[in-house]
Amino acid sequence: MFDRNSWLSVLPFIAVCFAAGGIGSLATKRSVQTWYPQLKKPDWNPPNWAFAPVWTLLYVLMALSAWIAWRQAGWERASGALVLFGIQLAANCAWSLIFFSMHKIGAAFVDICILLTMIIATSVAFYSISFLAAWLLIPYIAWVTFASYLNFRIWQMN
Repeated sequence: MFDRNSWLSVLPFIAVCFAAGGIGSLATKRSVQTWYPQLKKPDWNPPNWAFAPVWTLLYVLMALSAWIAWRQAGWERASGALVLFGIQLAANCAWSLIFFSMHKIGAAFVDICILLTMIIATSVAFYSISFLAAWLLIPYIAWVTFASYLNFRIWQMN
């Protein structure tokens, strides 16, 4: 379907990751101006402007990670790892919908714990294919670990 040797083959991976981010952004957009500012948050909560550049970088790293795994192993050999990647991407989208659209902070915490578990599982699965693909997910793991604790604290405080 795609030529694994072409750099252009990264584009569908980038498109899928940014589509997930776009869905999350649509869920977030209104609430971040209305509901979210009213919540009690810890002093170490990042400013709103910080989230877009962080997530942009993370979506690029996710796309590169999945692309490298696919490029190294192909669809057939990487299918299990890529399924895990898809599951974590769905959990990523779901978190924004649950937290920002539904305002279910506790349910969002459950989702983000599942998300973190799935990212780690994806990284482990990618490691058997490509060291680089696995390690490109480390910043994502770090951010979601931080975001999990932030979600938990906001849940506690509200």
